[in-house]
Amino acid sequence: MSDAPVILINLLRVKPGKQDALVALLHENIDTVIRTLDGWKATRVIGASDGTGVVIYSEWETLAAIEAMRNDPRMQAYFPRIAELASLESLLGAIASQTAR
Repeated sequence: MSDAPVILINLLRVKPGKQDALVALLHENIDTVIRTLDGWKATRVIGASDGTGVVIYSEWETLAAIEAMRNDPRMQAYFPRIAELASLESLLGAIASQTAR
């Protein structure tokens, strides 16, 4: 098995004036659900400086771990709450290259 994480990127287009509420909701979700799930490695929440969007960058051990997260009833309870604040697009992938100083 590879040590390379599976990357899940969620792009949320935020309803006007709702970015702070969305970020707070996402942090609540990370603290109460995501952190407890098998296969989760890390998450970064990135807010757009103009308040129009949020990117969630998450690393998971396997695709199966992502599917289990999506099917977890606690996670599913968050989806309608997130949808009240933003639209959501997702992308699955792997690190193709990385550059750092």
